[in-house]
Amino acid sequence: MILWTVAGVVTLAFFIVLEIVARRVGGEPGPLVTQAKELVFPPKPGPLYAGLALTMVVLTWRQRLIAAAWAVGIDLLFVLGRWAADVKVTDGRYFGNGALWVMLGVAVIALTRRTGRERTLLLKGVGLGLLLVAGRKVGDSWLMITWKTRPKVLDQYVATADHALGNPSWAAGRILKATEPIGPHVLDLVYAHLAVAAIVFALYQLRNVAAERRFPRHHLVRTFLVIGLLGPGIYMLFPVVGPVFAYGPGASGTGGVEWATANIWPHTPPSIAIPHAFTYDDLTPRNCMPSLHTAWATAIFIHSRKGPRWVRYGGAFWLVATISATLGFGYHYGSDVIAGVVFALTIEAGMRLYDRGPDRKGILFIAYGTTVFTAFLLAYRFLPVEMAENPWLFGPLLILTTLSVITGYLRITRQWEANPLTPLPDPKPAAEPQRPEPQPEPV
Repeated sequence: MILWTVAGVVTLAFFIVLEIVARRVGGEPGPLVTQAKELVFPPKPGPLYAGLALTMVVLTWRQRLIAAAWAVGIDLLFVLGRWAADVKVTDGRYFGNGALWVMLGVAVIALTRRTGRERTLLLKGVGLGLLLVAGRKVGDSWLMITWKTRPKVLDQYVATADHALGNPSWAAGRILKATEPIGPHVLDLVYAHLAVAAIVFALYQLRNVAAERRFPRHHLVRTFLVIGLLGPGIYMLFPVVGPVFAYGPGASGTGGVEWATANIWPHTPPSIAIPHAFTYDDLTPRNCMPSLHTAWATAIFIHSRKGPRWVRYGGAFWLVATISATLGFGYHYGSDVIAGVVFALTIEAGMRLYDRGPDRKGILFIAYGTTVFTAFLLAYRFLPVEMAENPWLFGPLLILTTLSVITGYLRITRQWEANPLTPLPDPKPAAEPQRPEPQPEPV
């Protein structure tokens, strides 16, 4: 419980710092104020109900039905209130307040009406749900900070280095356009609903929490959150907007030809020249390096391997479709994608090692993954022309290095599975020993 308390204090401190930075840099409220407003004002419904779903893994089926009924009922009251007050609602923000109120209600019940392990379990469930919700707010604040503090982008460096891989984003973009309208529609659904897929896989992974009255040592949500926490820090060090923005018409209402160095994506790969940083607009997030969509999809794939067939197939499909979408829509370069894979595997190994405790081979692998990821960024930044002019050397080198990280991860995790940790102790208190019944005294 002490560890959870420390983690909660550190998380709160991080949110407060991000709140201050968001207000000073962008003049906009940060994650704490934005989340607090959603207790009353129209919210983004998806993350809130997803967070409630995660919280409900610690509840019995009867409690889940009651919680869901309360959430829907509260939302209906808010909708009727807004309708009566003639409050205009945009972007479909009708529901979600109820989910947030119910999560807070579960926390209040845990603190006032539960004790011991039952209280801890309920608070863990609430914390998991609120972290997922807050993670979305943190991500929004991070992205705003990237475009406010990093006016210049390094796309020309990455695009030049991408010649070593054969300019995969340009090739994927042409292939996707050839499959219109079915291909782009399917991949757009996959790309936009990555978080939904993660929730589905996580709920399957945590399906036995209520019955066992404990969380598993390691699950998808932890890796998902850590990837989202650390990734934006790399955005600040290596700001990149993506080929559809830097070399094409832009997307999602940001960027555009007026900001692009040339309107050539996806038909004509950029020529090899000495790259330089250039100023881009103040609306497009610098969220390419590494590809966190690829990292998250990799985490989903990893955690789906031990499930039934439909879970394994779903995880594999989501990984392949996500990589196809990131490249085909021009949101990422090939260099971003392989960096995202290395990033995800290193973090996943770190999360597993945290549960196991000190392990020499695990520490060495994490050090190797970190070194490879750092080497990728340094090569993209300082050797892009050499990489482009020698694709016969650097292309295979990039692929083989990525494969070495994948192989190392498989080897170390198989060793861990062959020597599993001691099972978690049974959280249920041991039954009191029965006292022997008194025997009648002899006559």
